[in-house]
Amino acid sequence: MNKSVRSPASLPSERATGTGFADRGDDIGEPDFEAIQQSPEFKLLRKRLLWFIFPMSAFFLCWYMTFVLFSAYDHDFMSRKLFGALNTGTVFGLLQFVTTMVIVLTYRRFARKKLDPQVDTIHELAGVGKE
Repeated sequence: MNKSVRSPASLPSERATGTGFADRGDDIGEPDFEAIQQSPEFKLLRKRLLWFIFPMSAFFLCWYMTFVLFSAYDHDFMSRKLFGALNTGTVFGLLQFVTTMVIVLTYRRFARKKLDPQVDTIHELAGVGKE
């Protein structure tokens, strides 16, 4: 399993043609996955993804735990009537769905603007066509 890893093409002219990761060297026509994983383009993609996922996950977890803790320990607050039969607990519960949809739409926009162009660059360097 000690396979030598070739670094991706470093010349801009090679990268533009998509030859950077196109050959694994064993004539099976697959990209060099090890070289892709160690490339600066892939590392940037991972960094961008993690910079979105961790803060958004922490935000949602804190928001959800606030709902759970209020439900468990502050019954008076959660049962406070807002209007009609609608109380604070019901509104907090419904806001969980709203928050989830906002996170999904935010991720979709983030991926379209920041991640998808980076994935396209990696595909181009790997010589992989869009399917």
